[in-house]
Amino acid sequence: MNWTLEELEPEIDAIRARINQHRRVLNEFFVNRQDEIDLAVTCAAAQEPLLFVGLPGTAKSDLVVKFVESMGLGEDDYFEYMLTKFTEPSEILGPIDIDLLKQGRFMRRTKGKLPEAKVAFLDEIFKSNSAILNTLLTIVNERKYYQDGEPTPVALKILFAATNDIPEQSELDALADRFVVKVETKPVKDTHFSELIDAGIMNEVYRATGQRPWSRGAASFEDYLKFKRYMDLSFGARGSGQADREAWFPQTAFAEMRRIVRTLETEDKIFVSDRKLVKLYKVIRTRAFLFHGGAVQQPDLVLLAYSGNKRHELPAVQEKVRALLGLGTASAS
Repeated sequence: MNWTLEELEPEIDAIRARINQHRRVLNEFFVNRQDEIDLAVTCAAAQEPLLFVGLPGTAKSDLVVKFVESMGLGEDDYFEYMLTKFTEPSEILGPIDIDLLKQGRFMRRTKGKLPEAKVAFLDEIFKSNSAILNTLLTIVNERKYYQDGEPTPVALKILFAATNDIPEQSELDALADRFVVKVETKPVKDTHFSELIDAGIMNEVYRATGQRPWSRGAASFEDYLKFKRYMDLSFGARGSGQADREAWFPQTAFAEMRRIVRTLETEDKIFVSDRKLVKLYKVIRTRAFLFHGGAVQQPDLVLLAYSGNKRHELPAVQEKVRALLGLGTASAS
């Protein structure tokens, strides 16, 4: 985990190649989900959470499951749960250890639960109660939870979440803002009817026969860890954020990013917090290096198309950003 820049540089191109192969292979097993897959891979590489917004049955959980399976993670390394207003902390964090409780210690048994998972998928994340929301906010923001009153690190590196809607309640704004990238997942049956049937039937066959062809030649979880470590070291390699920006975020692209953000805020009233702006810079930089191994180019700014906050903002922001970039409605890659 503490690899140095010198250790990673000789293998970073091979790591990039494997991760890009990972997203290409995953795309073979879905119909018209390239944008979602590219975003999932990019956010995983940056270790920033990704929120899928859409109706049930639009491949959200299937995408995450195939993503996890293709990395070869163990059963306890992945945690998936559908949240409701009745979900209790023990369902997410683990039950209280009764023996230790008798000794006056408030400890949870976390095996198989969120604190020990390396990758997690939380469905209907905004339907949980305030106790769960506060816990999740700490885990997402600080990557820790509390055992017997003491902050304890979680193993979580990659987080995906899903929701049918993004509620308007102000108490949910803080958690929603942590998902700097949000993608709307729409049904594809109207435009890809036969392809959906064909792919769906083969998916049923794969599951029934225990096949996982999406795992061939895929990137490992360690590849993602190494890539993130390399990016962290790269961000600081030149000694300052300004030096990194001047080397990796050309002035024209940076000015275009500023123009788009200001346009969204002034014309469309899309709020972009200071924290979110920094995170967007990071994810855009990550996408650029991952996809083409160099400095940010105009197509990398397409990530701004997924910076909406509320459900009704998502399609409008996507259309506006693509128009500003001259990309039309084409896929993100």
